[in-house]
Amino acid sequence: MFDFVHFAKPDMNLQKKLKVMKLATTTLLIVLWTAQTSLAADLFVSVSGNDTQPGTKELPVATLQKAKSLAASYAGNEAVTVHVSDGIYYLPEPLVFTPEDSGTKDKRVVYRAEREGGAVLSGGTKLALQWQPYRDGIFQAETPAGLAIDQLFINGSSQRMARYPNYDANKPTDAYQGYAADAFSKERAARWKNPEGGFIHAMHRSRWGGYHYRITGKDADGEVTYEGGWQNNRQMGMHKDFRMVENIFEELDAAGEWFHDAEANKLYYKPDADTDLNTATVEVVRLRHLVEFQGTLDAPVKSITFQGFVFRHAARTFMDTKEPMLRSDWTIYRGGAVMITGSEDIHILDSEFDQVGGNAIFVNQYNRGTLVKGCHIHDCGASGVCFVGDPAAVRDPLFEYGQKNDLAKIDRTPGPKTENYPANGTVEDCLIHGIGRVERQPAGVQIEMAMAITVRDCSIYDCARAGINVGDGAWGGHLIERCDVFDTVLETHDHGSFNSWGRDRYWRRDYLDVSQKAIDADPKLPFLDAFNTTVIRNSRWRCDHGWDIDLDDGSSNYDIYNNLMLQGGLKLREGFRRRAWNNITINNGFHPHVWFNNSQDEVFSNIFMAEHRGARMPSQKAKGKRIDSNLFFSADPKIKDKFVQFGWDLHSIVADPLFIDPASGDFRVAPGSPAFEIGFENFPMDQFGVKKPSLKAIAETPVIPELEIPGQNSPSTDAANTTVAMDWYWLGATLHALEGEEFSAYGVSKQDGGVALLDFPKRSLAAAAGFQENDLVLAINDTKMASAEDLIAAYTRAGNTPLRVRVVRDQETIDLKIEDHPYVAIESASTPAEFSALQLPKAATRKVSANQTTQNEPLKVLTDGELNRDYGPVFQNGVQNGAYKLDLGAVKSVSAITSWSFNQNQKRGVQKLSLFASNANTDPGWKLSDRSRFIPLGTIDTRSAASGDFTAASLRAPDGKSLGNFRWIVWQVSPVSKSRENTAFQELNVEVQQ
Repeated sequence: MFDFVHFAKPDMNLQKKLKVMKLATTTLLIVLWTAQTSLAADLFVSVSGNDTQPGTKELPVATLQKAKSLAASYAGNEAVTVHVSDGIYYLPEPLVFTPEDSGTKDKRVVYRAEREGGAVLSGGTKLALQWQPYRDGIFQAETPAGLAIDQLFINGSSQRMARYPNYDANKPTDAYQGYAADAFSKERAARWKNPEGGFIHAMHRSRWGGYHYRITGKDADGEVTYEGGWQNNRQMGMHKDFRMVENIFEELDAAGEWFHDAEANKLYYKPDADTDLNTATVEVVRLRHLVEFQGTLDAPVKSITFQGFVFRHAARTFMDTKEPMLRSDWTIYRGGAVMITGSEDIHILDSEFDQVGGNAIFVNQYNRGTLVKGCHIHDCGASGVCFVGDPAAVRDPLFEYGQKNDLAKIDRTPGPKTENYPANGTVEDCLIHGIGRVERQPAGVQIEMAMAITVRDCSIYDCARAGINVGDGAWGGHLIERCDVFDTVLETHDHGSFNSWGRDRYWRRDYLDVSQKAIDADPKLPFLDAFNTTVIRNSRWRCDHGWDIDLDDGSSNYDIYNNLMLQGGLKLREGFRRRAWNNITINNGFHPHVWFNNSQDEVFSNIFMAEHRGARMPSQKAKGKRIDSNLFFSADPKIKDKFVQFGWDLHSIVADPLFIDPASGDFRVAPGSPAFEIGFENFPMDQFGVKKPSLKAIAETPVIPELEIPGQNSPSTDAANTTVAMDWYWLGATLHALEGEEFSAYGVSKQDGGVALLDFPKRSLAAAAGFQENDLVLAINDTKMASAEDLIAAYTRAGNTPLRVRVVRDQETIDLKIEDHPYVAIESASTPAEFSALQLPKAATRKVSANQTTQNEPLKVLTDGELNRDYGPVFQNGVQNGAYKLDLGAVKSVSAITSWSFNQNQKRGVQKLSLFASNANTDPGWKLSDRSRFIPLGTIDTRSAASGDFTAASLRAPDGKSLGNFRWIVWQVSPVSKSRENTAFQELNVEVQQ
């Protein structure tokens, strides 16, 4: 038998009680969980606090160092806010955050000033000094022993070290606001008892930034000795004029200057009339970095915010600006008032960086999600915000400009090698100005070896160099939008409000040769580093000392659209895949410089106000993919046709775009504008620059220029009186003196000068002498060249002696020595019989013809073996490029070409001519530019030679050599007097080898 268990009937009251208990338990758990997840710690700091206190609102601590140690116990587990009351917090050492101080994305650690701008973090020290009169309005005070002073602040304003020449605030575009060629000359230094510890500041010789040196003393001859000059990656020496010295006691002579004698512990200062030193706040600078985030890629510092602070009193770092960047013009100091290394999600918000001596914010190596927003960054010694990666993350990195990769051996893996670089960082809604107060190679925002950096809604102006600079193509993906960037490149040269370089692994200085061949074989090569597209859009730019947007050497993979450029226009130097559309350039246009072949560049649907200004291009291969469908705002209907032979602007139009209100800066086009016909679309004109109300209220904006419409109201041209400039030739090469932005294309300054050798055939004398097309001749026998006339004059003076020629080739200076070369001989005489070196030939039967009608004597007298005192067969006054042609009857080896002239009326004896030759079997005609028929031999100009009644000028081959094998010789002549009178030629002769 089985026993059955009988269960009792359920008690319904008990079930209800259990249900209520379960509900209460659940509710309690939810409350406990909610309380736990909403826990937040609040800590308080006050200048009147005490670090022995717990950091509560009632009992605050006194220092941020103590607050940080208290916050560390909560960090990562609770959201932490450190409230910092008004006051100046003098930091004894940098405030350093490590991974242990990290928050999380939903539990951030926030350091917040209770009142924006009320809490000042200072890297300085306040001094209590007893001032005594010294002399000449200068006061002196004893300082603590061992005190080193880099900067002196009086009542919150940075003062200037004693300097020569003195600072002049009315010269904002002058180097150092005051410069002198004799800044540290022996004569000047004779006044200085002991200049050791002084500094020399000098611009780069091409004004590509500057150099800095520490004076070490004087040598036995009284010359200043110094060390330094490593601050620029293009080592070419200091500018001969743009120099300044500081921290020299004997130069203390202007209000606002100071000098500290560290050995005697004495500070000298000359206040202005409004400063009462008895009540003045005196502060000096000690620290370079105020706040540091010290993490790594593997152990980053995370989720910390600084909000509402003033960062002040960070030391200058110009003598430690040493690290070269990737073949850019920069070296850099890795540091700033806020130094961020190895971090994720660090935010710097609503803060002011006031007169810091170096960089304001430096985002170094591995960083992700850095945000700088709502900040006012001004009067920095160096740059505003820098994003700079690790060179070890770059594949095949090179540093010095002249270094070259072997393109057959480079790593062809796209992108970075490691993740040790900044990415996804943002600078947003910031006001940045007064950049480069000490250093002259800074930027408002600098991006180097970084990826996907955004600069948005920023106003950037008053910059010694670029407003925004991208130093290389590694690794692109940046976004620049709604920015207002102007008043840049103020003291320097050859740069832009936006500037970039792309001297990446594919790029070599001989790019038009070696790089071009490698890219032809592998078109992906330029995108190995620049493998993300960088976008520049919806921004306003103005650069009065360069280009508004300047994509320099190698810059590739850019989209540029919806930009308003107010002054300098758009420059695209060699690179690949740059697309520029829907932009407006006021009073300027498009500047293409030395492009690669088949670059795939596109420039379309833009509004331009100037003709394209090509430098060493375009050509049949170096012409991009599409330059077309643009609107030219001009009264000149031919303005769009400058490069039509290369397929450019075949569908472009010349018209008034009908700007809505250009005087007020509204360059949108009105309904019915012809700009819509070329695909242009309006974009907002009221969204440029900073948006934060407190910053927008104090932000400056660029001057809006008056429209200058090409061809409108220009003086009429009388075609009959138009002078066509004569081309100049040397050794068969066409000569071209640089002008305007061409100096940039060749990588030289106007001070360097130079004459380019263009368009010469492989069988020319220039090629035989070792020259290459586009060589830039700087000097012949130590005589500098500024014009074709200078070159021909120096060459003529050299005669039949070796030539020492200094040349820039691929932006590298080289020296050539030419032993045997054709030369020019000039001789003058009072009578025909007096000629000795260039004796008159016997009469010849060779036929002479002319391309235009000559007057006075028949052409046959030019080979009659006689010199007469008359006009000869002269071209009419005003005739430009008249030409005589002599037929040798057959192709012969020519050794010399000579012409004789008479100084009719004391102004027709000078000879100014170019010589051409042809080996055609039949008459080649008169199209001297046709290189299939004629080659130029050279230009002769006797204006610098002594003159007599008769002048003979001759182009001659060295003994035993030949100028070439020709049948036809042409003298193309040019007027030689102010009234445009032509030379009175009497005889022409060609000497041939038997």
